[in-house]
Formats: sequence, structure tokens, C-alpha cells
Amino acid sequence: MPETSKRKRSVVLLISCPDRKGLVAVISDFIFRHNGNILHADEHRDEETNLFLMRVEFDPSGLDVDLKELATEFSAIAEQFQMRWRLANGKRRPRMGILVSKYDHCLADLLYRHKAGELDCDIPIVLSNHTATERLAGFYGAKFVCLPMTRETKAEVEQKQIAMLREHECDLVVLARYMQVLSPKFLAEFPNQIINIHHSFLPAFVGARPYHQAFERGVKLIGATSHYVTEVLDDGPIIEQAVVRISHRDSVEDLIHKGRDLEKVVLSRAVGWHLENRVLLYGNKTVVFD
Repeated sequence: MPETSKRKRSVVLLISCPDRKGLVAVISDFIFRHNGNILHADEHRDEETNLFLMRVEFDPSGLDVDLKELATEFSAIAEQFQMRWRLANGKRRPRMGILVSKYDHCLADLLYRHKAGELDCDIPIVLSNHTATERLAGFYGAKFVCLPMTRETKAEVEQKQIAMLREHECDLVVLARYMQVLSPKFLAEFPNQIINIHHSFLPAFVGARPYHQAFERGVKLIGATSHYVTEVLDDGPIIEQAVVRISHRDSVEDLIHKGRDLEKVVLSRAVGWHLENRVLLYGNKTVVFD
């Protein structure tokens, strides 16, 4: 796969700050003064918090300074307007590590979309606590490492996982139906860089066996939710969700079968938006820009 696509040659500036007049003009003028060409801009104002959020994508090919100097200059503006901000350089392909257990549908979808060019990233490693998905990873040419885990060895195995993800310079960690709760220490290593898929429409049916919980409750819709992982189980900022209708005729097995189609699509969408720098977090929410 080529180092970068036309879309990925652009640079993305993500901003959140207290709302005030003139912010769009200030940001646009800064890019214009350095001969950048804005390709797309989108903003949102959260009325409850008076927070301004913006995503600006621009072509850096005509810039009169390099990106490092551009960031240094923009930091003065950011300080003036109390901005939290990030400048994403599209010339570097993100690197995504995947954690998976026995279920293979989410992993298969991610690997297929990566091979098809839908996910513009590198996948240097797939880690698992089981061997069930080894052949699938091998089919797509992904490096697969199995680290069996027990309750007694979990801390030790997590340290190995962290070391391997760091060794492969992973910017993002995706839990593709990885059926383990990550420790606070693991989460601290990758803040806002871990995306999970939960097989329910959160906040309903958190934790284990959500399809069984949904069946027992007699719901008419089931869903899937992709979210950033935090220390509170299944409570992180939500990136994407979807639902499908079910009926009284559906068994638990039917719910599981229908839900798997949702899970893989919802996860891949969330991962794709993260890789494209379209997701901006604030509080326990996200803005997903078009």
C-alpha cells in the first residue's frame, strides 16, 4: 500500500475552547497567512458548556513554514484563546494494534477493510489470548502473537502486550471483541487511544452477556456501540452506534447472529473516523465531524 493517499496528504487541525466571537476568522486567517489551502472546515458549539469545537483540514503543500514551526506559532494563539488542540500530520500513516480473543468477525472486517484500502493505516501486530484467529490473521499477512492468559498471569501478560504495542509504535489499540477487562495501568499507557466494540446499545446492558440480558428483558431492538475505553466498564465516550429490530420469535442465538453484523460495521466505522481525525472528545462525549 502506498505511503499516503491524496486525502492523507492533508493536515488536520482539531480544536476545542471556550466559545467567543471571531474564532473561525482567527483560525482561517492563520492558515491563510501561511499560504495553507483549507479543504474542509466544520465546527460545533455546545450550548450547555459554551464550548467551541472545530476540525479544519488543509493542504500543506504551499506552506511557507514546516509543520513543526507552524505548530509552534499556533501555540501562541491557542494559549490566548484557551484552546485544547492537536495538529495531525497526514504524511505519517497511523499504526494500529488489534487485540482479539476467540470471536473473529470484527477482526475479519478490520483486516478486509485494511486490505481494500478503506482503513488508511498500518497494522503491525495482532495480539490474542487464544489461537483461534491465528489463521485468519495469517491469511491477511498480519503478524499474530498469542499470549495465553489466566487470572494469575494477567498482569504479566498485559506488560508483554504493552511492550509489544510500544515496540511496534502503535498509535491506536482496537479491541476487536477482546474479552478481557483492561487494567488501569494498561489504559494509562494509551489515553484516548483504545477503541472497543460492545455488543449492546449502551448505556443498556453493560458488562458480560448483553444479548442474554436483552433476551430476558424482551427488547425489540438490539444494538452495538463503539467507544473509547475508560476505567469505568463500557462507559467511555461513544463514537458510533447502530440497532436492528428483533421480535418475540428470535432466540438468544438469533440475537447473537444479528448482532455480529452490527458489531463489525460499527467498529470499523469508529476506527475509520478516528484514523481520519474526525473524532473530538469533550467530557464523556464525542463530536464526529463530517
